[in-house]
Amino acid sequence: MKINGNEIRPGNVIEHQSTIWVAVKVNAVKPGKGGAFAQVELKNLLDGRKLNERFRASETVERVRLEQKDFTFLYEEGDNLVFMDTVSYEQLELNKDFVGERAAFLQDGMPVVVELYEEKPIGIDLPDQVTLEVTETEPTIKGQTQSSSYKPAMLENGVRCMVPPFVTTGEKIVVDTNEIEYVKRAD
Repeated sequence: MKINGNEIRPGNVIEHQSTIWVAVKVNAVKPGKGGAFAQVELKNLLDGRKLNERFRASETVERVRLEQKDFTFLYEEGDNLVFMDTVSYEQLELNKDFVGERAAFLQDGMPVVVELYEEKPIGIDLPDQVTLEVTETEPTIKGQTQSSSYKPAMLENGVRCMVPPFVTTGEKIVVDTNEIEYVKRAD
């Protein structure tokens, strides 16, 4: 779908210079002399390069729609993570580096959404929160209030997270997978 250069918004995925980019920042500029334009900071979705580009209102760009498919995490095999398409049951292997440090939060049977461009995976969305058990943390000191500073804790997946002083070893907590931080005690 073609859109005018001044209609680009942050988060839009566009085709430019024969590859795909996501608009990170968009700044509308109206100079005193000449036509208005949009100064757009782009990030390449395939290799991570950044680019600042100027798009005039008269220019058109191709807005790309990414296909989003539901997958289920199956297992880890060496440096690869294996997912299954929930509709076709086809398996997809992605390198751990593709998922990044959030790969530690993957659990068997966890639903994820994979973004595809021309059948090639370019992004993955994990659930925003997961429940994990605290395997190691400092004991609570009597008289320490809930408003005091957080203490370090080791979670069952090997990730370190700061937790409130009242959380003890063996407790289950809800963790934000984006910020890697404590949210609340699990019910």
